Amino acid sequence: MNFPSKETVERVRRQYPKGTRVALVCMSDPYSTLIPGDEGTVSFVDDTATVFVSWDNGSRLGVVYGVDCVERIDS
Repeated sequence: MNFPSKETVERVRRQYPKGTRVALVCMSDPYSTLIPGDEGTVSFVDDTATVFVSWDNGSRLGVVYGVDCVERIDS
């Protein structure tokens, strides 16, 4: 498994700071109940650039860098 560089992690943290609203574009987890379009609020980004989200449906799944995809909801 290749981990993202420190620079990539910092870029993702700047792009998705705590409190940022996001919408799911795609997720590869076959056990997830999340569907594209689900929305949530970023809790934090860890050292592997995984974006942890408090989803509005109650889920707390992270968005794995390079595998899953979310987009910012800018108001």
